[in-house]
Amino acid sequence: MYYNYSIKDTFKMPPEYFDNDIEEVAVEVLRNKYEGTIDKDLGVIMAIYDVRDISDGMIYPGDPATHHEVTFDILTYMPKVDEVVVGEVSELIDFGAFVRIGPMEGLVHVSQITDEFISLDKKIPAFVSKRSGKSLKKGDVVYARISTISMKNSVKDSKIALTMKSDGLGKPEWMAMQNKDKAQKKPKSKK
Repeated sequence: MYYNYSIKDTFKMPPEYFDNDIEEVAVEVLRNKYEGTIDKDLGVIMAIYDVRDISDGMIYPGDPATHHEVTFDILTYMPKVDEVVVGEVSELIDFGAFVRIGPMEGLVHVSQITDEFISLDKKIPAFVSKRSGKSLKKGDVVYARISTISMKNSVKDSKIALTMKSDGLGKPEWMAMQNKDKAQKKPKSKK
């Protein structure tokens, strides 16, 4: 899920930037400090915008930089357990598929792709079910539910487990196949 927050902080403006526009310096410093980082309470900080209310600044003994209070907005991504997400399959490996969801990737273990037996055919390459013909390949758009999350200090070290086994999850084509199968299995009413 994506969220917006307003943040108050301070930034340090080195002397070599004194001739530059203070707003441009603040944006650059804040982006370098925050974008791409993870805050355990807020999530992945994706963007800094609307930098405002920059104070005149303070100079501290022994530090030639000026220190300014500032207010700015951030856009974050915070995954939640049981949230249904839409993502694109970014990689297939023997034990599952990685799915890009927002700024992160989640893993759908092979046992969580579908209720059917499915295996990786490296020639195609795709996960394929021999029974129904369902397939999953790189670039496919899928619906998945977040089952577990382990947020660490970086996006790279964080882990998200996904499942596509419930009705309504997986590739949209699979849902159409399920609806067609259900319609064919309905008993016809006697007249």
